[in-house]
Amino acid sequence: MARKPKCRRVGHIPRADYFKPAGIPAVDLEEVILKIEEAEALRLKDLLGLEQVECAQLMGISRTTFQRILVDARQKVADAIINGKALMIQGGNYHYNK
Repeated sequence: MARKPKCRRVGHIPRADYFKPAGIPAVDLEEVILKIEEAEALRLKDLLGLEQVECAQLMGISRTTFQRILVDARQKVADAIINGKALMIQGGNYHYNK
């Protein structure tokens, strides 16, 4: 039996939670859901440029878990951009640290 996933610490909630390609009605688009903790991983690593060990410490998870979350996040963003899908940021297993 798998253990319950650890709650991830998140230091920033994105102001916008929905992105879509211009010129295509939202009803005609497939959606990709990016979890809040995946958005936080992208923010820490790609926007702030922190090392993975530091990112993992800030989120309260192991480096390998951080790496897996980051890979999943990048795959979802690439899928939305390359395949013209809407990107919705919501949900996940996280605790917001102000």
